[in-house]
Amino acid sequence: MNRVNTNRYSFIPLFNLFKYKNNEISLVRLLQKIGLPTGGILLFLFFWSVAAQNIDTSLGKFPGPTEVFNQANSLVAEHQAERLRETEFYQRQQQRNADKLAKDPYADIKTRPYTGSPTYFDQILTSMITVLSGFILASAIAIPLGVIIGLSKTINAALAPVIQIFKPVSPLAWLPLVTMVVSAVYVTDDPLFAKSFLNSMFTVTLCSLWPTLINTSVGVANVNSDLINVSKVLRLSWLTHTRKIVLPSSIPMIFTGLRLSLSIAWMVLIAAEMLAQNPGLGKFVWDEFQNGSSNSLGRIMVAVLTIGFIGFLLDRIMLMIQQRVNWDRHADIR
Repeated sequence: MNRVNTNRYSFIPLFNLFKYKNNEISLVRLLQKIGLPTGGILLFLFFWSVAAQNIDTSLGKFPGPTEVFNQANSLVAEHQAERLRETEFYQRQQQRNADKLAKDPYADIKTRPYTGSPTYFDQILTSMITVLSGFILASAIAIPLGVIIGLSKTINAALAPVIQIFKPVSPLAWLPLVTMVVSAVYVTDDPLFAKSFLNSMFTVTLCSLWPTLINTSVGVANVNSDLINVSKVLRLSWLTHTRKIVLPSSIPMIFTGLRLSLSIAWMVLIAAEMLAQNPGLGKFVWDEFQNGSSNSLGRIMVAVLTIGFIGFLLDRIMLMIQQRVNWDRHADIR
């Protein structure tokens, strides 16, 4: 009988239950893995519902779980309606062009893109693309630079003050500078990327690269001395020493930095989108706040929960990748 390889899904607590034999699945383990998280969520929903009924704002009652659920459904309905309008737009355009060609085979045919308003799910997709672009760019800078800093005490001494000065700078301070630099440098009649995307991406990069840089340099600097001696005895080249000894030994620290960087990148992006009014979830929240309708608070709460869920999902994905690439299969990674 084929058995499900639960190791592939070990980052999901539920799947870990099935790694054990049936007689080992106890009620206590089931309670710990499923019962306690479910109980915690239900308790949170209860207190949220009670507190919401007792909070009056200028826009009405603070939204409880039921109101937020209804607003989430309305956002789904708006997205479906917008996609339907887009489909009908392209169908009408295709039919109009076909009629033109039927009358005149040499007619000048123009195809116009649909310019409808972005839906809530479009904003989520925009934020995801932006944060992953900024995070990948930050990682591409931080990991090689961290390795170099970790291998050289001289470079570490030279760059440590710079890193410590720029590390705590808020995205709200970086954003005006990034916006001005992008506007001055990125001047073209046919832009490949929107300036709003570049502003958000570079702000995310500047704020999120530090945890990966510092953790990588610390991991490289603390490679086991026995492994260093083996490398010296074998007379490995610098590149081979880095590839065979340094990087595998530093993977746990590198991934710790990557997970911290990704969570910071996600938080920074939302703030940057709100401040600069760049497309994404942050702009959605700010627009709803400015809208001031009776549904606004419920929609903002939907966005808050979405932001939290996506942040949790991104961290789980990074954890799964770490479990895949980590050489120590017995390490307790959480």
